[in-house]
Amino acid sequence: MEPPSTAEAARGNGHAGDAPIARPAPEQAESQQRGERRGGAGNPLGRIARALTSAVSSRIPPADLDERDPDYIRESLPRLWLLASLWFRAEVRGLENVPETGPVLLVGNHSGGNVTPDTSVFTLAFSAYFGVERAFYQLAHNLVLSMPGLALLRKYGTVAASPQNAEKALRSGAALLVYPGGDWEVHRPSWERHRVDFAGRRGFVRLALDQDVPIVPVVSAGGQETALFLSRGDGLARALRLDRMFRLKVLPISLALPWGLNVGDMLGHFPLPAKIVVEVLPPIYLREVFGAEPDVDEVYEYVTATMQDALDALATERRLPVLG
Repeated sequence: MEPPSTAEAARGNGHAGDAPIARPAPEQAESQQRGERRGGAGNPLGRIARALTSAVSSRIPPADLDERDPDYIRESLPRLWLLASLWFRAEVRGLENVPETGPVLLVGNHSGGNVTPDTSVFTLAFSAYFGVERAFYQLAHNLVLSMPGLALLRKYGTVAASPQNAEKALRSGAALLVYPGGDWEVHRPSWERHRVDFAGRRGFVRLALDQDVPIVPVVSAGGQETALFLSRGDGLARALRLDRMFRLKVLPISLALPWGLNVGDMLGHFPLPAKIVVEVLPPIYLREVFGAEPDVDEVYEYVTATMQDALDALATERRLPVLG
């Protein structure tokens, strides 16, 4: 829910500048009063919700591609990759499948709750393989970028997830990593850890077609073993209206260090040392495969099925959870 504009607030209070006030019919007035009681201007919970939404929105930085700092990445890359290699025994395969030049849309499955080791591992590996000078951006949920202490993500090229920011990155000629499954997929129960679940979100297909860029699937395994994820909590999120306030479809419940029972994962958690394996698949040039006017649904089914096959293959390599 977005805070009302000044004009809307004035109309809601019965004032609209010098314009004459239109008196609603009795039925309309009663309907309006019911709406206000449910969450409008007269409801304290409604005012709190709007205040929270406004506060979060004000913390979200505008997409500035220049915030990516190659010098910072170069300096921090060796120690962070060493940490990822020791703790997650990280393994990234198939980076040669990413076109060496030009814009490209990297589409990944997402795991690990609000602490997403697959993203960190892949970002480090991509920067090491192609060099820090190659522009590479990642889309993230607004709440991630609004959290204190996470400004360093912007130095690695993380920007708020939106169609406008995605288009801006691709038009600049960069590689762009997106996770269509978003919070729905990243908080799936641990027993669904080897499932690609984009929840039917097809925006990435339209983006690739509009910008005429190849899709490169990026498949990872292990991230959903860094905690015991019990439930997405989607019903709880709807009941608390988090989807309207913060674009959150879930309020996940997990068992994680150091909290034990972890509701929401708002403060993150300490990830277990699960082995993280990421595999980059060959690029898909949509108009070469599907013709001049590709069907969005057909492309979606093809990409997700291709990724699921690859994830199934990675799953067969794993002997035990966490240990890999």
